[in-house]
Amino acid sequence: MPIQLYVPQDSSAISVGADFVAEKLAGFCKKAKVEIIRNGSRGLFWLEPMIEISTDEGRVAYGPVDVDDIEQLIKQGLFEGSTKHPLCLGLTEDIPFLKNQQRLTFKRAGIIDPLSLSDYLHYDGFSGLKRALTMPHQACVDEVKESGLRGRGGAAFPTGIKWQTVLDAQGEQKYIVCNADEGDSGTFADRLQMEADPFALIEGMIIAGISVGANKGFIYLREEYPHAHKILNSAIEIAVDNDYLGTNIQDSGKNFDLEVRLGAKSYICGEETALLDSLEGKRGIVRAKPPLPAIEGLFGKPTAVNNVISLSSIPIIFSKGADYYKDFGIGRSRGTMPFQLAGNLKQTGLVELAFGVSLHSLLYDYGGGSRSGKSLRAVQVGGPLGTYLPESQWLVEMDYEQLAAIKGVLGHGGIVAFDDSVDMSKQARFAMEFCVEESCGKCTPCRIGSVRGVEVIDKICANDEREQNLNLLNSLCDTMEAGSLCAMGGMTPFPVRSALEHFGKDFEKSDD
Repeated sequence: MPIQLYVPQDSSAISVGADFVAEKLAGFCKKAKVEIIRNGSRGLFWLEPMIEISTDEGRVAYGPVDVDDIEQLIKQGLFEGSTKHPLCLGLTEDIPFLKNQQRLTFKRAGIIDPLSLSDYLHYDGFSGLKRALTMPHQACVDEVKESGLRGRGGAAFPTGIKWQTVLDAQGEQKYIVCNADEGDSGTFADRLQMEADPFALIEGMIIAGISVGANKGFIYLREEYPHAHKILNSAIEIAVDNDYLGTNIQDSGKNFDLEVRLGAKSYICGEETALLDSLEGKRGIVRAKPPLPAIEGLFGKPTAVNNVISLSSIPIIFSKGADYYKDFGIGRSRGTMPFQLAGNLKQTGLVELAFGVSLHSLLYDYGGGSRSGKSLRAVQVGGPLGTYLPESQWLVEMDYEQLAAIKGVLGHGGIVAFDDSVDMSKQARFAMEFCVEESCGKCTPCRIGSVRGVEVIDKICANDEREQNLNLLNSLCDTMEAGSLCAMGGMTPFPVRSALEHFGKDFEKSDD
């Protein structure tokens, strides 16, 4: 068996030259009888392109590797796993950032060739589906309920309860829809999962279909993810060819078809009802609830809408059992969460851990502190609608309830750090400005409130009738929170109010 050299084909790695590295390595590898495998990223983005060579002791990593480093790496024993070169990181599994994680959903990310079915099967792939195919609908739904899995897309609604509603709904046709329209700032877990381990998402969607009685699924993919699009389509073809999708799956009598649909380049289409309108070929506009999508969803049929990480977590629940999965986490937050470290940090990337790790640990033990060398000042958790947390709140344990207790949101798990050079009044203004750009326009509080919000913040920062405008801004935020049709308008005040509460001096500009 030839020595295997792994070069990631993840979008992040490609953006910093991974394809050029692979191309230059190819000539040397052919002569040395070394096989190049384009794997997914391990999620250590500050080290990309990070290449790995297989050895008897395990894979040895090098990074970040530039094209100009390759000849010297080979001279110093790359193909033998030599540790002499300064770019050598040692055994990949021993890198602290990776070693100290608890990877369940992302256990195969960076390890396998994303489009190798044999690799996927070797690492327990489709073992969860094999079990699910033997279980009644209700038993499948009960397994998900027992696991404690909650939606990883932001609302944190119990997945099993949603599935139960779809199972109980009347209708011959039901759908599974994967929300892969990942648009929150500082988030990339969905993309990484789809590019590194697409069969996990496919398996999760098949199990979801079997559980609720749906025979058709759609992945609503963010249009800006061309690499994920290509990989998903290839993985679906492989699954069909090997009897994991289509009619009579693995001679079980169960049917499930799956296709990818590209999104509309709109943040609001990440909201499940706007997504469904877009999937139907309409303009993505938020629907009023009720009826819930679980009862009247895609084309008016009962529909389970879950995000990529929720569905990709299903295989391990069925493979290992609900008790195994719920043993991770704290309180009502069970299992693991892929935290995504971004912004002004030395070590950016994906960290999968059980709920309960502190934000401080993520920022310093994993993120390594600020990249600029300046003190960290503010952290936004949960995307552009998340609150800004000051240092006094960084000891909070990362779970849904404890973040909510300090007016925070976990959302999709994105964490964006800012050093002490940040002007938080500009960040507050950006929140309102973002809503102006991304609102679907259906409800007045969101559509008009965000426009007025930008204007009022500008007046506050200009010391124009400051106290009156502060009162007006608070009143405006109350209206948006209480009167908006969805979280777009309802949560836009969160970052604004937290910036005012914790960083109020940034709104006090001098007159000169």
